[in-house]
Amino acid sequence: METRKYLKQNGTMKFLEKYLPTAASIENIIKLILQLGFVPKRKLNNGLDENDIMEYIKILNHAIIKVKSIRERREDITTINDALKLIENSKNIMVITGAGISTSLGIPDFRSSQGFYSMIQHLGLSDPQEVFDLDLFLNDPNIFYSIAHMILPPNHIYSPLHSFIKLLQDKNKLLRNYTQNIDNLESYAGIHKENLIQCHGSFATASCITCGYKVDGEIIFPEIKNKEIPYCPKCNEKKKKKNKPYDDDDEEEEEGETYFHESFGVMKPDITFFGEQLPENFKIAINQDINKVDLVLVIGTSLKVAPVADIVGKIPEHIPQILLNKDPINHCQFDVSLLGYCDDVASYIANELGESWDLPHPDYNKIRGEKNGENLSVQLLDSTLREYLISNKKNDLSSEQEQNKMGEENRKVEESGRRPNESGGKSG
Repeated sequence: METRKYLKQNGTMKFLEKYLPTAASIENIIKLILQLGFVPKRKLNNGLDENDIMEYIKILNHAIIKVKSIRERREDITTINDALKLIENSKNIMVITGAGISTSLGIPDFRSSQGFYSMIQHLGLSDPQEVFDLDLFLNDPNIFYSIAHMILPPNHIYSPLHSFIKLLQDKNKLLRNYTQNIDNLESYAGIHKENLIQCHGSFATASCITCGYKVDGEIIFPEIKNKEIPYCPKCNEKKKKKNKPYDDDDEEEEEGETYFHESFGVMKPDITFFGEQLPENFKIAINQDINKVDLVLVIGTSLKVAPVADIVGKIPEHIPQILLNKDPINHCQFDVSLLGYCDDVASYIANELGESWDLPHPDYNKIRGEKNGENLSVQLLDSTLREYLISNKKNDLSSEQEQNKMGEENRKVEESGRRPNESGGKSG
């Protein structure tokens, strides 16, 4: 909108001088709030007093701050072809990734209706995120290790999207990959350590919470798969000598006895739990990269968790931002949004950019189709928001076949004289 554009280009003082009269009424203030795209919750009533005016001034101030902090879409980057040219020509691409790039491998995301947090409701936690609470882990590591197998990364496999990031690296275009994922699949794909920031840590390594002894993460995978607690080999030797379990009520110890807390010597994957600091390299890298980046790709994330969600707001506004995601992100202003399954979108981009962009992944040709990307199609969803849908007819066909199969089963049930939800036995 013109009002927002003027505010962002000219600053608050000139904006107020232009849009508010010298003796502004409350009606003038509310009109300006609406012009900025905000709707006050309170409605105008008769008999407005000074307190009401002050309240609407605060609302206007909040709206001004909000608008100034929101990035505006670039007017010269509006189409999918613009996005493709940027990917082809940019030299310092920042890639921000989330769980959506790994779901094709069977690793659940966290916040969807079928995600990890929904799967652990049975634990009875007041908030499912508590499973990653450091204090809770220290008090009872059994809770985490009862469900950790659900998010354990598969062995040495990665998705076509991971291969796309690797391809950017091979072409010397990858400035850095900031990932929220803890599965460490980027390393399996060949992303160099110096090009990767695992913002929330990962399963790559594990450390003893008592002595800090660090091991390769895969060493504790067998225990995780068996829902067992892995222990530090060094601390375990000390633990063997204990005489009795730790008791918080014990006021004194007998000489020669050693007491251990239940979590003594427990190995913990080097995942960043709530209550722990983010990796130090995150802060260092982001401060460097915001001055080098020439294109931002946000892939497979809803950008709801800080501080990763705040990265796009730190990038200079003139730097292009493109979204590759299953769903749009409404609280950000991306120049172009390519919507669809991440592997399909990455395969579409690679196919359009030509043979030198072929993804180094065994599933690439299967996804795009052998004949020049015949499986993939693009559809403009919204020209104003610049949203495009990348779809794969193989996925559409599978969905159609599944629906036809269900319809056939229902038809057979109906012909047998029973409703689909009847089993013929006693109902509970």
